[in-house]
Amino acid sequence: MDLPFIKVENISYSYKGDGGVGVPVIKELSLEIREGEFVAVLGHNGSGKSTLAKLLNMIFSPQSGKIYIDGKDITAPDMTDDDVFALRKTVGMVFQNPDNQLVATIVEDDVAFGPENLSVPSEEIRKRVDEALRAVGMTKYAHHEPHRLSGGQKQRVAIAGIIAMLPKCIIFDESTAMLDPIGRREVMQTIKMLNEKMGITVIMITHYMDEAAMAGRIVVLDEGRIALDGKPSEVFEREELLRSMGLDVPQCAAIIHRLREAGVALKGDCTTPEKCAELIGRALGGEGRDV
Repeated sequence: MDLPFIKVENISYSYKGDGGVGVPVIKELSLEIREGEFVAVLGHNGSGKSTLAKLLNMIFSPQSGKIYIDGKDITAPDMTDDDVFALRKTVGMVFQNPDNQLVATIVEDDVAFGPENLSVPSEEIRKRVDEALRAVGMTKYAHHEPHRLSGGQKQRVAIAGIIAMLPKCIIFDESTAMLDPIGRREVMQTIKMLNEKMGITVIMITHYMDEAAMAGRIVVLDEGRIALDGKPSEVFEREELLRSMGLDVPQCAAIIHRLREAGVALKGDCTTPEKCAELIGRALGGEGRDV
């Protein structure tokens, strides 16, 4: 059997609180992610989801436990700065505020920044920049000034900058949180394309249930531990447990849940409005209450 692309074994991490006392954020957490997966990580504020993202990208180091990326133990004591640099070529990260990731005054120069720092030859950089901008639908903005773009466009430029470094995995840490609905939709379409067409492993930290529903798998964190792990349809079936952890479920999933509680035996998954409409339509057109 192939090894998982990411393997996390019993990691723990604490922040320093008042008086230097450690405040546990991640508690003996174990997780495996296979190459090519699209995993959404949910959790209320303080659940540890953003801390987990930073641990996987070696921004933080766990105080105990091990993390393996692409077969390499990134928590080994002999990890060098060069090793960390190599890791960040394999696992890229897109943060919440795109303005914090844009470094140049022209879009194509910004996308080229990462490959240039990797000492990629000029001809290859040109190719990567063009392909990355094409992938996120920003080719016609190549010569624009980033600060004049919309929030969603800026975030797509930031994503293009990561793509140009040819990572196997991209972590999105609340990357749509500061965007309006149009910007969110643009970025989510880009994320799905990266996973489905380019085969990039996606880990998406989010608090939007409708975004999580687009993933192939959802991991729910609560108090630094994994509370739920499964397909979106399986996770959203646990509505009471999710609400007890301060989380919601997509409206479409809540509607189907209420109908099932009322005795309408709707068969099938419901993680999107389209699927919800399809199930209800079949119920209205079917015979009896079991459809």
